[in-house]
Amino acid sequence: MMQTPLLLSSFVKRAEQFFPDKLIISRTGEDKIHRIPYSEFAKRTRKLADALTKLGMKHGTKVGSFGWNHHRHLEAYFGVPCTGAILHMINIRLSPEHIAYVINHAEDEILLVDDNLFPHLQQLAPMLKTVKHYVIMGDSKDIPETTLENVHSYEALLDAASDTFEFPEDLDENTPAGMCYTSATTGNPKGVVYTHRGLVLHSYALGLSDAMGMSERDVTLAIVPMFHANAWGMPFAAVFFGTSQVLPGPGFNPALILDLIEKEKVTITAGVPTIWLAVLNELEKNPRDISSLRAIVSGGSASPKGLIRAFEEKYKVPFIVGYGLTETSPLVSLSVFTSKMENYSMEEKINIRALQGLTMPGLEVRIVNEDGEVPWDGKTMGELTIKGPWIASEYYKDERTTDAFKDGWLYTGDIAIMTEDGYLKLMDRTADLIKSGGEWISSVDLENALMTHDAVFEAAVIAIPHEKWLERPLACVVLHEGQTADEEMKEKLLSYMEGQFAKWWVPDDVVFLDEIPKTSVGKFLKMALRKELTENVEQV
Repeated sequence: MMQTPLLLSSFVKRAEQFFPDKLIISRTGEDKIHRIPYSEFAKRTRKLADALTKLGMKHGTKVGSFGWNHHRHLEAYFGVPCTGAILHMINIRLSPEHIAYVINHAEDEILLVDDNLFPHLQQLAPMLKTVKHYVIMGDSKDIPETTLENVHSYEALLDAASDTFEFPEDLDENTPAGMCYTSATTGNPKGVVYTHRGLVLHSYALGLSDAMGMSERDVTLAIVPMFHANAWGMPFAAVFFGTSQVLPGPGFNPALILDLIEKEKVTITAGVPTIWLAVLNELEKNPRDISSLRAIVSGGSASPKGLIRAFEEKYKVPFIVGYGLTETSPLVSLSVFTSKMENYSMEEKINIRALQGLTMPGLEVRIVNEDGEVPWDGKTMGELTIKGPWIASEYYKDERTTDAFKDGWLYTGDIAIMTEDGYLKLMDRTADLIKSGGEWISSVDLENALMTHDAVFEAAVIAIPHEKWLERPLACVVLHEGQTADEEMKEKLLSYMEGQFAKWWVPDDVVFLDEIPKTSVGKFLKMALRKELTENVEQV
């Protein structure tokens, strides 16, 4: 067989050749929508590569991007790695200290920065050790007032660049193409490097019918940020397949998301459960036509069954739960149905949707505990481990590699079970499992049950110390608007739980909150909850 390298440059070439008129619909601000055909996208991407090369970008150079989901960020997704350089997608929601850390740790030399985010990054400039150039991504060619040197306009650079720039065709497919850092609930973020080969194979996987089934016929809306785990790979795959894509830009909200779905006839979209809870709330108040959707993909944390049921039953939109990590590019599994499930009842199907799903072709997963690999019995818990061609093999220059990567497997730190049908179900993070009287309690199962109650908007369950049982579960609940946080509501919720779990699983108490603290990617920040509440809640 021919030994042709798997390179991202082939994506640009294919989109330009076969789908020149398909559109990238890019929102860069309020009432600013760009409709860019792939033919123009390809030219602008080559211009970007030429412009950055003139600034000093070469093979192996780290180029950081600090921006929202828009066409310029998409151009960087290809214009940087297709030259042999590496795009570092910086999570703009990290703390200032962590932003400075990841830029310095990655050794970024050029930063592509959204114009409305530049003031935020400019404050960190004195801490940045390797940055030589700042490129402002915005509709205007004006450069903001600044004392920094070597600040350039993205559009001005493209005006002066050549669209005949040729991407090298002799790159090794294992050449690094991109970098993302974990969101870091403890310690500094950990860097993950993606290769051309891994990203190409991951894009193929997104096109499989038992995955997202992305194709040229689709219109995608990636709500998950392009700075978080490659926007789950959707921008790469969309260019590969010639898929129309909607990029929502900065300052989007549930109303805007629904407006874009309705106006642009979006067929598949993806984001975290907190987004979909807010979108559902807006949809109930101000109905829109979302009949174009053939799938909503939700990941990052467990999706409440009530949320799944609302979209599946009321709006007839398949709500597919997925699992992945920064370390896995990120797609590992999706809660798609097999043929044997066609005659399942709606309740049985919703139970399947709430799982993390079937492992994608090309990957291997196993669940291990102190006794070895666990059986597929739907009850034996262990740590989820993963291997495959788009799974990282190490952290970038980080000693924590030795804890997470062993014997060719990624040890995820996620506690899971496997159903008899081979469907993955996450039970908890190792740090969030509750050990009460020597027995394990899954905080995720308790949270999912609480969030099926009509009064509950969000719920997180944490462990609090207990003299006799070592730890006991405490429920932290945010109620829907109009609900009353009082003793009567507390008793209702505890009684509701008693009907679903063994008595010793039921939380000892309920604490009502205005909001639950979250990480930069929308996951419950249980460490912060534990720190705050264990100091204030009496032991029972």
